[in-house]
Amino acid sequence: MKETLEFLKSAGVYYLTTIDGDKPRVRPFGTAEIFEDKLYIQTGKSKDVFKQIESNPNVEICAFKDGKWIRVSGNLILDDRREAKKDMLDKNPSLREMYSETDDNTAVLYFEHATATISSFTESPVTFDF
Repeated sequence: MKETLEFLKSAGVYYLTTIDGDKPRVRPFGTAEIFEDKLYIQTGKSKDVFKQIESNPNVEICAFKDGKWIRVSGNLILDDRREAKKDMLDKNPSLREMYSETDDNTAVLYFEHATATISSFTESPVTFDF
């Protein structure tokens, strides 16, 4: 899981894919952290992306850097605990302009049954399950 986080952090931006009805939706994200040995991301409950995750938590993220890409597939699970929100916001202080650990909008979600694969055109893929 650490390799996954390191890749996402070094890429800076990753793209999260959800399903809206029968249509894929992709958007850029930047927050990813490890908390209690789980990979977390963050969004707002008022956003369409959160509603799509609620309807179908099976998602995939993808990032590209230095000729390699990572794909992370799994289910996202909402963690509404104050501690989980605080950890995410403490590690990403710029989010505090829009979110707080005590508001009703902040959503932190962790991957469950996830698989991450780092690939390139020149090396064999490396896969991690967490």
